[in-house]
Amino acid sequence: MDSIYALMQDPAAWVALATLVVMEVVLGIDNLIFISILTNKLPQGQRERARRIGIGLALVMRLGLLATVAWIVRLTEPVITILGNELSWKDIILILGGLFLVWKATKEIHHHVDPDDHEDIMIGAATATFGGVIAQILVLDLVFSIDSIITAVGMTPHVPIMVVAVVAAVTVMLLAANPLANFIEKNPTIVMLALSFLLLIGTTLIAEGFGVHVPKGYIYAAMAFSALVEGLNMWARNARKASRAQGH
Repeated sequence: MDSIYALMQDPAAWVALATLVVMEVVLGIDNLIFISILTNKLPQGQRERARRIGIGLALVMRLGLLATVAWIVRLTEPVITILGNELSWKDIILILGGLFLVWKATKEIHHHVDPDDHEDIMIGAATATFGGVIAQILVLDLVFSIDSIITAVGMTPHVPIMVVAVVAAVTVMLLAANPLANFIEKNPTIVMLALSFLLLIGTTLIAEGFGVHVPKGYIYAAMAFSALVEGLNMWARNARKASRAQGH
């Protein structure tokens, strides 16, 4: 308790907390986009439940990883060499997660471009579909959680600050999940943009796994610019619809 009280009186700790919360929220956007796209494929009555379960699993996983923070730090030590690249368990997890994300995003893009090709696959029991969605969310939760915790460890040595930041970020994800998913569903072009983001994120994870550091600022600046362009396109489409409606 004394150490927590001392942290509360330390201005540097508050700055670290604010910075870490922002970082965790930004990192959580990737996870939230993936969860939104997956859960929107479920029947309407199951979507919100799946989102809550997916985000709840992310919170449990991150808090569990924080409890073993010493083990997490050791994940950055090399365990294997491939083509001259020394890879740690963190690198291997990032590469596998990136490959999964690229595969999943490519598959979803193909489905949206040619839905008839997947009509027979999409017919099935709702329970199996629900379980499959949760399983895929769990896989990506693991990848994003490890990346999130290692980022937190690099920014502050204080576990209480990490815990508060993780809980705050996941709370924001929980509040934003339904509005974001509904927005994506009502705007089909946003789905393709979001899937393109996932492709970009997956490629970045693979690159970082092989030791090629890609500044996150570049990634999110590109995503923000693309979102701005799409926002202008949506505004123009709505303006044209309103003009046609007035003309009639």
